[in-house]
Amino acid sequence: MASFTRSPYWHKFNGLSRYFVAHILSSFIPYIILNEYPRSGGSWICTMLSECLMIPFPRNRLPMLNRCILHGHKLHSWNLDNVIIIWRDGRDILISQYYHYLFENDRGNSLLVKNTRSDLNFKDYNDIQSNLEQFIDYMYKQPRHPKFTWRDFVFKWAEFDKGVHVKYEDMLQDPIYELDKLLYTLTGKMYDKTMIAEVIKNHSFENITGRKKGDEVVNSFARKGVSGDWKKYFDNKARIKFNEYAGDALIKLGYEKNDSWT
Repeated sequence: MASFTRSPYWHKFNGLSRYFVAHILSSFIPYIILNEYPRSGGSWICTMLSECLMIPFPRNRLPMLNRCILHGHKLHSWNLDNVIIIWRDGRDILISQYYHYLFENDRGNSLLVKNTRSDLNFKDYNDIQSNLEQFIDYMYKQPRHPKFTWRDFVFKWAEFDKGVHVKYEDMLQDPIYELDKLLYTLTGKMYDKTMIAEVIKNHSFENITGRKKGDEVVNSFARKGVSGDWKKYFDNKARIKFNEYAGDALIKLGYEKNDSWT
């Protein structure tokens, strides 16, 4: 069963099931729907919300037909209630994608890695800085997983006023404040901050991985647990290339004031 749930067919079927229940049944079942562009920290936040709210967060299984947290990567907002949108700097997402698409990790991404390496055929996959400009083109010209870009996601969801918006960077900086605010917005109830702090500790990068934030393990789904990592890899060509595709999205979300960062 474990090998089946890692197969691409399972993921496609699971994704279609989640799409159906989120868009069709959320008017009848009080799901909490967490929506993110992949590699934005959504799984971490879902796990903490599940423990604080004492409701299930089903993973690697079909969605439940009662109240739970539904995690997904949705471009369309029709008929969705109780939505949390997670934001992350698109440049950090790109670096995280590079590792996830080109290096096998503990989440069963071997087929994705095989296909991406076949498409790109880099001479040295570890030379990220030299490969990054081409990888940006690859991710933005013909997006595959998902079939829309980070910029598409930003301009679809940034003005969504029926949901709660949370930045991954803010969760890293002050997780107690951000999780407390999120819980109150969702429920209208005050939660014990000692309990919140304990949940955050239980699901911290250090406790989950046994490593300090910033200690990188390439073949781990939780690779590094930091923000601003993009600055280590983006040379001037990569900065200009990313700005051409999604510089306006960085400004839209407040990650940059203008294009002077290039």
